[in-house]
Amino acid sequence: MKTKWRLPRGVDELLPPDAWELETLRRRILDLFVSWGFEYIEPPIIEYLDALLVGSGEDLDLQTLKVVDQFTGRQLGVRADMTSQAVRVDAHSLVTDDIQRLCYAGNVVFANPQVSGTSRVPYKAGAEIYGSSSLSADAEIVNLMLATVDAAGIEHPVLLLGHMGIYRGLVEALKANGESVDEAELFACIQRKSKSDIAERLSSSSLARMLADLPLFMGDVDTIEAARKRFEAAPESVQTALAELEALVALVRAQHDDVVIRVDVAELSGYGYHNGPVFAVYHPEHGRALAQGGRYDGVGVAFGRARPATGFDVDLKSLLAGREAEEIIFAPFTDDAQERADLMHTVESLRQTGRRVRCALGAGEVVPSGCSQQLIRQADGWRIEVIHRS
Repeated sequence: MKTKWRLPRGVDELLPPDAWELETLRRRILDLFVSWGFEYIEPPIIEYLDALLVGSGEDLDLQTLKVVDQFTGRQLGVRADMTSQAVRVDAHSLVTDDIQRLCYAGNVVFANPQVSGTSRVPYKAGAEIYGSSSLSADAEIVNLMLATVDAAGIEHPVLLLGHMGIYRGLVEALKANGESVDEAELFACIQRKSKSDIAERLSSSSLARMLADLPLFMGDVDTIEAARKRFEAAPESVQTALAELEALVALVRAQHDDVVIRVDVAELSGYGYHNGPVFAVYHPEHGRALAQGGRYDGVGVAFGRARPATGFDVDLKSLLAGREAEEIIFAPFTDDAQERADLMHTVESLRQTGRRVRCALGAGEVVPSGCSQQLIRQADGWRIEVIHRS
């Protein structure tokens, strides 16, 4: 039996009404980004592999589809993340010493689904700030991230904040003391929030015990003070990271005083390039982060410019769940010239206000199932009536 119609496993296509809902959401989110002063870029979906993997860890390498360029013989990659492309643009294509705000939207492709049952072709939109090392830039990105999920109709989101400097400070101190650390394994254990697995891979030193305790510090904003006391003997960089985390909470609260904030000092989101504050937005009805990002200073050094950087991205497909499709109005067919002139005038007026109207092409055409309203001829003109289906 022929199966040419089948798509590869994990690869989906959007059909009506979801395809148009995604396009509408994309436009709304990009309009939001631009209104905040961000400039839109559209990087190519394929690039040389080494450029796509700049500053990333093994996870992104494994997620990137690879092919050989028949012109040069070099390896190409189909992007699984757009941050490195924005870094390249800032460092090479739009060079400036000023602060630069870039935004983008487009498909990425995963070699494997991140979670069973999820799409291998998510549609990412994101925003990045280059050239500012201030916490105000991180707060700007977090506030824009919250505005993005709000524009998508997500109510009562939960904001998760962390800081890579806590983990990195403890690891660097361990290494400075001569302890052997398998950073890849340790990173994975921290991501799993497994205290026992962390402890098994480290010594019994005080620094090692602090690392093993990282997963314990997750909760409301008071967690920061509890962590400050537990890590009082940690390197100064750890205390600095906790202070930055506390200051970031205050900056976000100044603009979103009602948002629910959770703190997780063991949050290590991203593809391995984050090195400062990290953040994500969750919602009880969604099992995974709706949006996430963080600071990644210096990643652009591979392109010749090590600039401060912070940003986030969101999978727009994940925000479609539960959204209601726009209503379509059905306009019937009429042979009467005057009635048709009046009808088309009404149709045009509705379309100019953003309503969707589908016109019948013949007298025998029934109302399509995709239409929830119809135009009815009345004495004073054409009026909209809701279609009641049994």
